[in-house]
Amino acid sequence: MASPRELRKVIIGASLGTVFEWYDYFIYAILAASLSRQFFSGIDPASAFIVTLLSFSAGAAIRPLGALVLGRFGDLLGRKRTFLVTIALMGGATFCIGLLPGYASWGALSAFLLVGLRLLQGFALGGEYSGAAIYVAEHAPPHRRGFFTSWIQITTPLGQVMATLVVLGVQSVMPADAFASWGWRVPFLLSIVLLVLSIWIRSSTHESPVFKAMQQQGRGSKAPLTDVFFKWRNFRVLLIALFGLAAGQAVVINVGMTYSFFFLTQTLRIEGAVINGLLASALLLTAPFFVVFGWLSDRVGRKGIIIAGLALAVLGYRPIFQGFLHYGNPALEAAHAASPVVVAADPAACSVQFNPTGTARFVSSCDIAKAFLTRGGVSYTNEALPAGSVAEVRIGGTTVQSFEGAGLAPAEFGRKMGATTAALTRLLAQAGYPASADTARVDRLALVGLLSLMMLFATMVYGPMAALLVEMFPPSIRFSSVATAYNIGNGWFGGFTSPIAFALIAGLGDMFAGLWYCMAVTATTLVVGALFLKPGKPVG
Repeated sequence: MASPRELRKVIIGASLGTVFEWYDYFIYAILAASLSRQFFSGIDPASAFIVTLLSFSAGAAIRPLGALVLGRFGDLLGRKRTFLVTIALMGGATFCIGLLPGYASWGALSAFLLVGLRLLQGFALGGEYSGAAIYVAEHAPPHRRGFFTSWIQITTPLGQVMATLVVLGVQSVMPADAFASWGWRVPFLLSIVLLVLSIWIRSSTHESPVFKAMQQQGRGSKAPLTDVFFKWRNFRVLLIALFGLAAGQAVVINVGMTYSFFFLTQTLRIEGAVINGLLASALLLTAPFFVVFGWLSDRVGRKGIIIAGLALAVLGYRPIFQGFLHYGNPALEAAHAASPVVVAADPAACSVQFNPTGTARFVSSCDIAKAFLTRGGVSYTNEALPAGSVAEVRIGGTTVQSFEGAGLAPAEFGRKMGATTAALTRLLAQAGYPASADTARVDRLALVGLLSLMMLFATMVYGPMAALLVEMFPPSIRFSSVATAYNIGNGWFGGFTSPIAFALIAGLGDMFAGLWYCMAVTATTLVVGALFLKPGKPVG
């Protein structure tokens, strides 16, 4: 094992580099609204924001491919070399986003290039976290592996905090119109400083002693992916790691750090700068608990802490998000209670308004009415009308009729849309529905408390996870296995949380509908983990 001095250097080098990579990753999410206006302005605002979320998820979707390629690289050629590849790809792509011309200059090409750079970021992230966790774990003494690897876990919230503080700092030194025009580029361009620093730090570290010993003794795998996927003993463990650990962990931490932000800003219409500050506060308050639960897992076992965190998350999602509404936008809560909204329409004319490409047009009277309400964060119930009926929005005894847009010329469609939007806006205002949250009535302390509680669940699941994942696989296939399980879980199950949740809200009319996906994945992992996950034993 490494000496205490060398181990501290390993942890600092791995953790700082990973913090910087998470910074690169999260500034895209924080600046989603700005990116939507800059690169997807050719489509309607609601679709533009969904497409921006999906471009965010594009980076998540490709993470398993990065895990396969970089995981194999890490098992064959070493952990340290993989560090340098991942940081160079991530930092370079982030810097280029800051230079990329917007839709007004390059049209659709700018959007395609943005998604391409996002894919490159996700590919790099596919090997980053797992490489850092393995690198630290293979230096650490087995009886303290949970504690030392938990410092890698803390990099995720710290990276988001760093991204949030940089964005808030830039916003504070320039007018809002300047930030919207070009200031949003500054956080991306600053990543070049982080890139240089990260490469310098990681270049000064040494290769993992476990990997070096394995190579010297000839115990390495010549075909790690074949050994992972085509040997049932290894593949079975991979499935347990994915469905009994990584998938639920991914959703729990994504809800705490990303989906909660989108819900508070887009559904509840609270000013983004306010939520950025509150979320940063919650992350700083709870970040030490990643280390606390990692340390505790060395003493009482990892599985029990993780299962408890998953169970608390399933039970806590709904009341916490209801608390967001109560303390974040009480006027909206009061309007829902006093003046419930009903959309009466022909069910056959209503679509699930999921528009991943931004090219679909929703022109039925039902879709037009529901899209307007969804954009305003207004929940509604559905009432069926006879086939062929034009949809209506009802509040109390007042009704506003939508219109059928199919076959209308663009000018006529625009005229009717303007009139319908104005009528619905007046109807909602008369019923007490706010256009946005009143910042003076936002209970900041309560929201920080709720965000912290949700992040505390995440620390219970995420803090001990790296050590348990590493202990599930032998060194010869460890990088490939850990990277695959972690990145399928976080790339697919966790990475699509926000767009799936928002699509469910738009389709069902309930602002809390997105939580059904979150609870289903988390509960599945809870059951599979409780039945099949082993506490794990050190294996080198």
